[in-house]
Amino acid sequence: MIDVSIAEQRLRLLQAGEVVADFPVSTAKNGPGERKGSYCTPTGWHRIRAKIGADLPINSVFKARRPTGEIYSSDLSIQHPQRDWILSRILWLGGLEPGKNRYGEVDTTWRYIYIHGTPEELMNGQPESHGCIRMANADVIALFDAVPVGCRVFIQG
Repeated sequence: MIDVSIAEQRLRLLQAGEVVADFPVSTAKNGPGERKGSYCTPTGWHRIRAKIGADLPINSVFKARRPTGEIYSSDLSIQHPQRDWILSRILWLGGLEPGKNRYGEVDTTWRYIYIHGTPEELMNGQPESHGCIRMANADVIALFDAVPVGCRVFIQG
C-alpha cells in the first residue's frame, strides 16, 4: 500500500503495516481537492490503474502518457519553459470512492492524476504541481518497480 501525506509532502510504501520506503513528494500548489479543473490533489482511497514507462531511460519525457523520445535536460527546459514535465515513469491513479474521487466531476482517472517523475529542480519540498504527485526520478522508478497495478493508494489531505 502507498500512503501519501499532503501535509508532510511525503509518500510512504508500506508492506504488512511497516514502512519499507519513504520519499519526498510535491503535491498540488492549490492543495487538496477532487473537482475537475481545480488543479488540486485528490484525497481518499485510490488504486494504481496503469503503470507507464517500464524500461525507459531515466528522464524520459511523456506527453499524454506517451514517451516523446526526448530526454529531459536544462536545454530542453529552456526551449519549453511552460511545459508541465512528466518524466521517467507514470503511475496513473483511479479513485475508489464513488462521489468523492470516482465518477462525474471528481473522477481521478479522467482528471489524469498521476504519481510521476519531475525535474530535480522542482523537488524542493513544496506543493507546486497541477494536481499530480511529483517525485524525484530515481524515486519514482524505485516505486514503479516495487508496486503492482492495482496497488492501493491512500492520499491524506
